[in-house]
Amino acid sequence: MNRIIPVGTCIPGERFTQWVPALMGKGFECFSINFHMEFHGIELEKFSDKVRAIMEGGQEYVASLGYYCNALQFEEHRKSLEKCIDLAHTFGTNLVTTFAGGLEGRSVEESMPKFKEVFGELCKRAEDKGVKICIENCPMDGTWKHVTCNIGFNPRAWEMMFNEVSSPALGLEWEPAHQMGQLIDPIANLRKFAPKVYHMHGKDANVKRDLIASEGIIGAQAPVDMRFPGLGEVDWREVFTILYQNGYDSDICIEGYHDLLFNGEFEMTGQLHALNYLKWCRGGSFAPNPWGK
Repeated sequence: MNRIIPVGTCIPGERFTQWVPALMGKGFECFSINFHMEFHGIELEKFSDKVRAIMEGGQEYVASLGYYCNALQFEEHRKSLEKCIDLAHTFGTNLVTTFAGGLEGRSVEESMPKFKEVFGELCKRAEDKGVKICIENCPMDGTWKHVTCNIGFNPRAWEMMFNEVSSPALGLEWEPAHQMGQLIDPIANLRKFAPKVYHMHGKDANVKRDLIASEGIIGAQAPVDMRFPGLGEVDWREVFTILYQNGYDSDICIEGYHDLLFNGEFEMTGQLHALNYLKWCRGGSFAPNPWGK
């Protein structure tokens, strides 16, 4: 263990310049910039200048630049992801977060050759730029046999992805809630894959065991409810322990806007609760020994 893991929050890219000035000084230590499928007319080169101006003088930093897309299916997404890799450092980060893409409506296996082609090239580009590509483990309502825009949701798929593209630039943006939605033990999963976890989302979940017992996991209702950290079932103290033991050198950014109860006008109430809870689980804030090292 060589550092205290910072805790921040995810901000929609199109809202960054409006929201972040009001959030600075609230206790968040970093901010992830997240775009989903489009940039909403934002030019990244000019946007990075605005972001730097906002962050200047503050203690917070940009944790990652996210563009969640389907680079396997759409050439324009691939080109935009290349731009994110090229410009990541202008935002003050070396992490680009995204989806693994997929051949929509087909299986994980059928999508894998295209993944090897596209992400093989993207990872070479990332290596040249000193950037890491982090695949979020979100199913996006896809299944193994019928994927949508992200084959990188399941541990078996990760092993296939890392086998096809062995680059050190390729890793995971991991969160426990997405594993719980597949009834995967998140702690055991993190222990196995921690060395390839390059970034983390802070999101929790409650498994609806009574519903699963009566209707299964592919019925009309989702088998889990998404929650803020501290309001779900994840042992975040163990999460931090595993990360510390594996030399994790990134941060955890709360992914809000999903909680079952703390949403709408209670969104920031939930975010601040999660922030304080995660700081407690990590061991608080660094305090130097009065006697030195």
